[in-house]
Amino acid sequence: MTPALVLAAHGTRSPEGERTLSALADTVRRARPGQRVELSYLEISSPLLAEVLPAVPGPVVVVPLLLAGGYHVHIDLPEVLAEHRPDAVVAGWLGPHRLLTSALARKLARAGLRSTDAVLLGAAGSSDPSALADVRAAAHLLAVRLARPVTAAFASAGTPSLEEAMERLGSTPAARVAVASYVLAPGFFHDRLASVGAGLVSGPLGADPDVAALIWHRYDQALHHHHTTITEPQPARHA
Repeated sequence: MTPALVLAAHGTRSPEGERTLSALADTVRRARPGQRVELSYLEISSPLLAEVLPAVPGPVVVVPLLLAGGYHVHIDLPEVLAEHRPDAVVAGWLGPHRLLTSALARKLARAGLRSTDAVLLGAAGSSDPSALADVRAAAHLLAVRLARPVTAAFASAGTPSLEEAMERLGSTPAARVAVASYVLAPGFFHDRLASVGAGLVSGPLGADPDVAALIWHRYDQALHHHHTTITEPQPARHA
């Protein structure tokens, strides 16, 4: 039986954000017709992951719809799984990855990026240093793709803050600042990115086909790792 894919998003108070994540789930389904795909949330929105997991029969792979590691990946998610579906296989979070870089570059181009723009990668932020490192790695990939510097900046925890980064870039000769939105859907954090006074802010990653392809890539990786772990010969025990 092919394992079902359960998407675990953070959750949002934005109806537009929920619609965007629902559209992303539809894009994921279209990529592999006939495969069961369920969208769930860790908090705020419904259905909650804790409700979806017990309702899905057979094997399950959970892919966190999170762009970086941090509290939700390392604390929230394992707690829900331990209580409701300890047999589930958990995939890695989404970023950084070249498929996200492609989506970001396309969104920036669509928004009207100029060759003279200074670029910020605007992310939610985290109190977890490894999550911030994930975002900085994503900024590096985008810098390579765009062949210009890209500064990672954070809307909540993390340095530099959006305001600090804007101030710094404002003192350079760049004509204007372009913000690449490193968020999946509209909502609180995208509103923050849109309000910093940049010359251009790209749309959220949303239901992009590259994001959908990355979700299936994480699903396949998790299954492959799981099967490899199960089939590896166990070391002989010595009396």
